[in-house]
Amino acid sequence: MALSLAYGIFHILWALNYYRLPLHKSLNLKDGYTTEELVEFTTKLIHKANEVHLQITGKDSIKVNFPYSKKEIFKMTKNGYDHLSEKYPQFAYTPKSIKNSLYSTGLTYMGYSGYLNPFTNEAQVNGLIYNFKFPTTSCHEIAHQLGYSAENEANFIGYLAAVHNDDIYFKYSAYIFVLRYCLGEMKRRDEQQFKEFNTQINYGIILNYIEVSNFWAKYQNKAEPVFKSTYNTFLKANQQKEGLKSYNYVVSLLVNYYRNKVL
Repeated sequence: MALSLAYGIFHILWALNYYRLPLHKSLNLKDGYTTEELVEFTTKLIHKANEVHLQITGKDSIKVNFPYSKKEIFKMTKNGYDHLSEKYPQFAYTPKSIKNSLYSTGLTYMGYSGYLNPFTNEAQVNGLIYNFKFPTTSCHEIAHQLGYSAENEANFIGYLAAVHNDDIYFKYSAYIFVLRYCLGEMKRRDEQQFKEFNTQINYGIILNYIEVSNFWAKYQNKAEPVFKSTYNTFLKANQQKEGLKSYNYVVSLLVNYYRNKVL
C-alpha cells in the first residue's frame, strides 16, 4: 500500500509529464535526419565550439577553466532562460530550488551528474563534477523542473538555455556538451568521418573532454552498471522506450532546429 501510494503521488506531482506532447511537435520540428545532415551540422558545431574556445583561451591547445563557483553558476542560469523565454514563453523560469546534492559522492559512484526530486521539484546537481559541466547540467535539471521529462528534451532545452546566456563560459559549456552527442552519433554511423572530425577540434577542447573522462574513470565500480540498468528500466517504463539511449536523441532535435537557423 505504501509503494502504491508513493507511486500515485509521484504521478500526480510530476510523472504525468511523461505523457506530454513531444517537444519536436510543439516546436514544429521534423523527426529524424540523414547522415549528410549530421555531417553538415557537426561541421558547423565544431567551428563554433573552436571559435568560442579561442575567445576564452586565446590558444587552441589550452583547456578552459571556469572562473565561477558552483553557487555563482546556479545564480547565472536564469539569465539564459530569460533570453530563451523571449522566443519561447513556455520556457520561462521562475527561480526554484536548485542546489548541490547532499549525495554527490553516491551519485558519482552511480555515474550520474544530477537528478530532479519529483516530490519536491528540487533540482539536484552533483557537486563533484567539473565546473565547465555545471552550466548545462544545471540547465538540464531546470528543464525537468519546467515539466519536460524526456531526457533528450531536457538536454535540448538545457543546451538552448546555456547558449542563450550572456556569459561566454555558458556558451562554451553548451557547445561542447552537444558536440559530444553529435560525435557519438557520427561514430556510430561513419567511423572514418568521426576520426576526421576529431582532427578538427581544438586540442584544448579535447583536454576538457579527457578531464571529464578521467574524473568518471576514478569512480567506476562494479555496482554502477546495476544502477544504470535500473534507471534504464525506469525510463522505459515511463514513455522513453529507448531508455538511457534517449539522451542521445538530442541530436535529432538539434539538427532539425538548426535547419534554418545560424549557430
